[in-house]
Amino acid sequence: MQVNWNFIKLSALVLVIMGLYAFSNERNSAKHVAGMKVEFVGDQNLYLTEGTVNKLLIQNYGSLENVPKENIVLNTVEKALEANEMVKSAEVYLTIDGELTSKIVQRKPIGRIEGENKFYLDDEGKRMPFSNNHSARVPIITGTISGKSLEDVYVILEHVNKDDFFRESVIGIHIKGESEYQLRLRLNNFVVNIGGIEDLEAKFSNFKAFYAKANKDQTLEDYAEVSLEFNNQVVCTKI
Repeated sequence: MQVNWNFIKLSALVLVIMGLYAFSNERNSAKHVAGMKVEFVGDQNLYLTEGTVNKLLIQNYGSLENVPKENIVLNTVEKALEANEMVKSAEVYLTIDGELTSKIVQRKPIGRIEGENKFYLDDEGKRMPFSNNHSARVPIITGTISGKSLEDVYVILEHVNKDDFFRESVIGIHIKGESEYQLRLRLNNFVVNIGGIEDLEAKFSNFKAFYAKANKDQTLEDYAEVSLEFNNQVVCTKI
């Protein structure tokens, strides 16, 4: 009977590799968390601090340092972080050196509501509480606050933020009533009546054309109101 030495060598090699993998895996599981690290992804305006994140983890799990790595359920830790009102998403992982790293994407405010209840409106149209660590420089929303008006304001803010001119110029939105919205500008005293949220692209385009001409003619300070409510027109009221 001929012995297949190649088959025996291959089988032995597979067994050695499996043994090394099992040994490595067992050693890795037995390691403890050596430290904790927090990384904030994207916007560097910190509405949430590293200390707050670590405190949140300690409140939920106690001190995680020196805890065996196999006892850490990463998905559960992520959910605990995402439960915080300042966190949009979180990714938690363990490095080869045993460091527990939390990568956090914060929620992003795009408007500040100044009504009976004060809060931010974030980039997903959701309510976001104020932070003790940082105050966002975003347009201030005043007037008749309701669920419907906030939905409309969110649409307006989306249009404002995707245009450099409006993003730099608009400092406030006033809600006069249902489908009655006004823009307040940084460098000008007049208010801009935009009416409802229909045809915002056309309204904003018409206003930019008006603004460029009035700025060239040096007549911007002559107006008390500029209205975009009428079909494809810019109607101005002088002081």
